[in-house]
Amino acid sequence: MTATPTAPPGWDAESLVDRFTEVRAHTESLAAPLSPEDQTVQSMPDVSPTKWHRAHVTWFFETFVLAEHERDFAPFQDQYWFLFNSYYETLGARYSRADRGFITRPGAHDVGVYRRQVDDRMRDLVTTLGRTDQGSLDKLSATIELGFHHEQQHQELLLMDIKHVLSRNPLQPVYAGTASARCEPDDLGWVEVEGGLVEVGHRGDGFSFDNELPRHRQWLEPYRIADRLVTNGEWREFMEDGGYRRHELWLSDGWAKVNAEQWRAPFYWSEHDGVWLEHTLNGTAPVNPGLPVSHVSFYEAEAFATWAGKRLPSEAEWEHAVVSDGQGGAAGGTPHGGGVVNLADTTTYHPTAATPHEQSTPRLRQVYGDCWEWTSSAYHPYPGFHPPEGAIGEYNGKFMSNQMVLRGGCALTPPGHARATYRNFFPHASRWALSGVRLADGGAPRPSDSDLESP
Repeated sequence: MTATPTAPPGWDAESLVDRFTEVRAHTESLAAPLSPEDQTVQSMPDVSPTKWHRAHVTWFFETFVLAEHERDFAPFQDQYWFLFNSYYETLGARYSRADRGFITRPGAHDVGVYRRQVDDRMRDLVTTLGRTDQGSLDKLSATIELGFHHEQQHQELLLMDIKHVLSRNPLQPVYAGTASARCEPDDLGWVEVEGGLVEVGHRGDGFSFDNELPRHRQWLEPYRIADRLVTNGEWREFMEDGGYRRHELWLSDGWAKVNAEQWRAPFYWSEHDGVWLEHTLNGTAPVNPGLPVSHVSFYEAEAFATWAGKRLPSEAEWEHAVVSDGQGGAAGGTPHGGGVVNLADTTTYHPTAATPHEQSTPRLRQVYGDCWEWTSSAYHPYPGFHPPEGAIGEYNGKFMSNQMVLRGGCALTPPGHARATYRNFFPHASRWALSGVRLADGGAPRPSDSDLESP
């Protein structure tokens, strides 16, 4: 993804180096529990090996920072640019995504050597510019900050991908984390949202990806949005009522997927001797009814909403509800309020149950973390959107087709990476991502609407 075109204020050489070191170290800490063999496996085309993630984010800094600003630049290894380029056509040929698991060399250790060498060069470059050319450092800081957020995206993907890799191992290995105690769903509440002419998108102060811009106005009819995510227990009711067998609940393409791939439960669920089990990063155990359902596709989310007599919120409804609930932050960007924020700084590495209601008036729970939430919105550009020039502008704009928007973050999202305006996106049938469901429906009319009625 790409950043806003202007550099954020406040970065000096020392703070950039400190943040760079912190982000880079976190990636290595996520890879630390994995063997070299774990890091090489590609269990399906959507999954990338752990060592590929580690190398690709390093390639990003080498390509977009060092290659353009380091005196007497030379790549660490010529072929790495071919192996670890992801989607950047402007930068030349790249290795097939679906075949990344065939790359046994460089190994996980060699990728670590690559990372350390690029890290040292990055710190030297930033420190030198801080002493000799603060103007150039100010211009470069936007690209470096983009690299931080790009790496955080891959930290999340690394965890999603290794979850799938380990799920294919009959030994059921544990990556990390502890399981939540068994719990039951609490009552689902509803938050009334007035709607009207609202503003959507990032304000432009602080970091954002380009697809969060420009801020613009949208009209919203009054609506209600559920105060928490749909739970495993509620999903079991959907299954027991024939949810995966009733064609009338499904979009045509979704029904075709159900039949072609024999879907009958969420992605990581399996039935053994009449008991439904769920694979997680902290092991495989009976499905916990009070936790949010996860790893369901847009098609499944849409079918469940139809079964429940509700619908999915649009992305504008989701964002406006969060901001109206006081959880958008001053710039629509800083998560706060609404109880526990279950991002990847916790010990679960899995969605947790919604915190109990703390007051009589419902407020939104589970806004940030737990599960990325499917919306009814196709991933299209905002009015007036223009990608930046050059290779760095490729990632978002060219994917604005055949994808749906998700909001909020999940239990694998790095802390500091979630915000109210963040637009994640996946194809309709994707299930390996940590995605869940929040319902919506029409709300009570606004008081002012009565003024428009005929006497």
